[in-house]
Amino acid sequence: MTTLLVDAANVVGSRPDGWWRDRAGATARLLGRLAGLPGRRLPGPDGGPLECTAVVAVVEGRARDVADVDGVTVVRAPGSGDDIIVTEAQRLATDGAALVVVTADRGLRARLPGAAGLAGPGWLLEQLPPVAPDDRS
Repeated sequence: MTTLLVDAANVVGSRPDGWWRDRAGATARLLGRLAGLPGRRLPGPDGGPLECTAVVAVVEGRARDVADVDGVTVVRAPGSGDDIIVTEAQRLATDGAALVVVTADRGLRARLPGAAGLAGPGWLLEQLPPVAPDDRS
């Protein structure tokens, strides 16, 4: 039973698919795709099974005003998204939740509690349903 804590800006920015033309739209599409993960058993980043029980996505900047999505807890960073991710990771780890933080940001990874598992955007994107051709940035 694992919570995925997603650095939404980092995941959106990991693919050169035109996201920069509409950051909020790209983030909203990611959140919609993340909504299908809770309740699913996934192949974990370490190769073992991962029971996804919750998804928390941190959004920032121009994407901060995206709509909420059922199945995803959206945390809106008033400033640095990285600071909020660290705070959320510490809170979840203190609450005893099994946690995987999804980011490729090395600086952010170094700031996370030792109990947090790590995964990159590529791993997460492989777990999501494909994007419809008319639903790209």
